[in-house]
Amino acid sequence: MRLAELSERSGVSTATIKYYLREGLLTPGRQINTTTAEYDEEHLRRLRLIRAMIQVGRVPVATVKEVLGHVDDDSLPRAMRLGAAVWALPQVPEPDADDEFVQGARVAMEELLRTLGWANAQAMTSVSPSFRSLVVAAAALRRLGYDWSPETLVPYARLMRQVAELDMEFMESHVSEAEKAEVAVLGAVLVEPMLQALHRLAQEEESTRRYGFE
Repeated sequence: MRLAELSERSGVSTATIKYYLREGLLTPGRQINTTTAEYDEEHLRRLRLIRAMIQVGRVPVATVKEVLGHVDDDSLPRAMRLGAAVWALPQVPEPDADDEFVQGARVAMEELLRTLGWANAQAMTSVSPSFRSLVVAAAALRRLGYDWSPETLVPYARLMRQVAELDMEFMESHVSEAEKAEVAVLGAVLVEPMLQALHRLAQEEESTRRYGFE
């Protein structure tokens, strides 16, 4: 397809597509002559991924470029490729290591991982943005006087493990390594907010069941 058709099918203006091409977010099409290139379904799929990350996920263009670089890096083993792509997404800043609430939360969350037997997660605590987010949230709760202990979090974590297994099964239903990495990125950008919304709807449902509308 030509640029005009790619624009029509994707809903993205030709000017924006040209910008993505200049920035390296989208690979060049097959050159037909000096002024015309031809694009295929892979370009359309990648363009939709880019728009989802930018428009829905509010991911900055520079970050999208970094994420896609990891998605396309077939020199990495699958786990590293997926992890690098997701870790490149915006994350919470590093907390103050001298903060007593952060220190206490870190110890508690490390205990949680030991209790769960999540050895891989334990090995990555010093670099994992996900573990950092967990510590930051736990520390904030502690400051407010709500200490979510490892014992309290264990059943939640085990449910999340089941969710992760479903995630992996869905990801593995896709053929190419690039598609698998894209699914992992979309899971972080789009599916996590969807699961959060389902969580809140479930809370509303359970609250109404228990207490009615009084």
